[in-house]
Amino acid sequence: MSNNLELKKQAVSEITKKFQDAKSVVVVNYSGLTVEQVTALRAQCRAAKVEYCVLKNTLARRALDDLNITGLDDVLNGPSAFVFGMEDVVAPAKIISEFVDKAKTEVIKVKAGLMGTEILDAAKVTELASVPSREVLLARLLGSLQSSIGGFVRVLDAIAKKQTEGDAAPAAEAEPVEA
Repeated sequence: MSNNLELKKQAVSEITKKFQDAKSVVVVNYSGLTVEQVTALRAQCRAAKVEYCVLKNTLARRALDDLNITGLDDVLNGPSAFVFGMEDVVAPAKIISEFVDKAKTEVIKVKAGLMGTEILDAAKVTELASVPSREVLLARLLGSLQSSIGGFVRVLDAIAKKQTEGDAAPAAEAEPVEA
C-alpha cells in the first residue's frame, strides 16, 4: 500500500474519533472569511473549549460512513469547516451564531449540524443556538426550586404561628381549676 493511502486512513480514523467524542458538530461554509476573522473565530472556539477545524469533505464523508451517519452527503461540498463541541452541546451553535451577529455579515453560513447521530438543518442549528447555556438553565432551575421551597416554608410558618396563637388564647382565658 502506498504511504499516502495509509496517511488518509489514519486521518479518517482521527476524524471518526472526533465525531464519536463530540456531543454536537456544526458544519459551516467559511468561504469569504478574512484571516483576522478566522483567527478571531478560532480564539472564541478555544475559549469555549470547542474545536474549529477545516477538513476535506471526502475524509469527513468516510468518517461519517464509518459511524453509519448518513444525510450530510449533500452538505459536504465546497469549503467546509467543522466546529466540534466536546463538552457542551449548545456551544458550537452559539459561537457561530454570535460570530455571525458580531460580524454583521453573511460570509460564514451554517450548512448543517449533528447532535449525536441526529442530523440538524441550518434552521435547527440556529434554534439550538438560542437555547440558554447549561449554567443559565441550572441557575433558573435552582431559582425555581428555591422559590417553591420558600413558599412552602412560609406556609408552614403561618400554620405554626396560627397554632401557637390558638393554643395561647384558651390558656389565658381558662378559669382556675379547684382541687
